[in-house]
Amino acid sequence: MLSFFRFIARHTAYLLFLLYCGISLLLMQLQRKETIDAIRTKGLAVNASIAEQISYFNDLVNLREDNEHLLLQNAKLFSRVMSQETALRDARSLNAIAAKDAAPNGRFLVARIVDRRFSPTDNVLVINSGSNQGIVKDMAVLTPDGLVGRVTTVSGNYARVMPVINKDFKVSVVSDSTSTLGVLSWKDGNVDMAHLENVPASSRIKVGERLTTSDHSTFALRGIPVGRVAKISKGKLFSDIDVRLAVDFSSLSYVLVARAMPSGEKLDIMNGDEGGKVQEQQRK
Repeated sequence: MLSFFRFIARHTAYLLFLLYCGISLLLMQLQRKETIDAIRTKGLAVNASIAEQISYFNDLVNLREDNEHLLLQNAKLFSRVMSQETALRDARSLNAIAAKDAAPNGRFLVARIVDRRFSPTDNVLVINSGSNQGIVKDMAVLTPDGLVGRVTTVSGNYARVMPVINKDFKVSVVSDSTSTLGVLSWKDGNVDMAHLENVPASSRIKVGERLTTSDHSTFALRGIPVGRVAKISKGKLFSDIDVRLAVDFSSLSYVLVARAMPSGEKLDIMNGDEGGKVQEQQRK
């Protein structure tokens, strides 16, 4: 290392001469127009690239702000559309009930379903009308399409409804053309289908025949549609009958509650052998 520094000290003049020559050649080269133009062009290219990157970054920032603004606007519009669609659905449901309900005013009370519990066995509905609106236990609940169920529990402004699609629900029905009597029940977890029990194998009931509530019912007035016979399998004593229900329980929103109920005198006579006491599981 010491010899290296001695060499530099000994030949400093020559090294400075070479450095001055290199600088002179560089300055001479820079004086050439082609070199100056090349440097200028390269500088412009670098400047344009930097400006482009800055512009791209600004665009990204502006785009993010625009997207946030659009998202906020879309959220507001979506909220309005949802509110309008809900109002339209409610209006259509109420109009459908009003159009199909030919009964005198005051015979039915309109209520809205505000809660529901669906399961393979114990389905429950809650409506926004109770004792303050004139609802009492065992009133029939229906739509213009058919029977929904019956009221089981009542509070001031709400009522609990046991629908047809509940394992504990039963109702006495009669067929249109053959006047076949039976008891409708539900047990298989299919919200579209029910079963008709206690129908002798000798019955003339037919596939496609309509079923309505009968005079034998302890809560529903006669003539409320229930469904249509979908399949008949005859056994030795009784037929196994599948019934396609008239009501679409998956789309219920508004229902009618029948103010009128079967005659108390009739119920007393029907239940006379039991002292007027009817167990909940035997109600039909």
